[in-house]
Amino acid sequence: MDDAADYAAWQDKVRGVNISAKSLLATDYLNHFNEIIMLLGMVPDMPDIIEECRTWQPKGYKDHFRDSGFRDKELAIEAYDHVPHRFKVPFEETVDQMNRVVESAISKIDTATSDGDTLTASFKAETASRLLQHLLDVASAIIHGSDVTMSQADIDAFMRE
Repeated sequence: MDDAADYAAWQDKVRGVNISAKSLLATDYLNHFNEIIMLLGMVPDMPDIIEECRTWQPKGYKDHFRDSGFRDKELAIEAYDHVPHRFKVPFEETVDQMNRVVESAISKIDTATSDGDTLTASFKAETASRLLQHLLDVASAIIHGSDVTMSQADIDAFMRE
């Protein structure tokens, strides 16, 4: 089966379930990042929540679904191997960017906290939460059929704020 026929067959398989027929990706994966966005957003008001932030770990797309209660998780896992390159590459790049932002943010928050600088720790947490929300919006757009990403230079500039 050629790529176009394979893609069309998978579009038919996911039609009517909570998986995009355009990208073959499911938005349920983004719930994994919603958790850390919420936690980082709470750090300024509840500094001790950083402990919970530290326990958050990156999780791959297929692993997320293997561990989830998502009704069509087996279909989501199988469909991932058929996601067209034009969606998969920017999606994976965006996920990698989000994982790096979380790791960097927690490190910067820890440094500021150990220096007794709660204001900087709060600022870093808020900045990371906002950036992650933006990247989550990019990932969501990709899932819904866009191939737009955020450049690493833009992310670095945002984190320097």
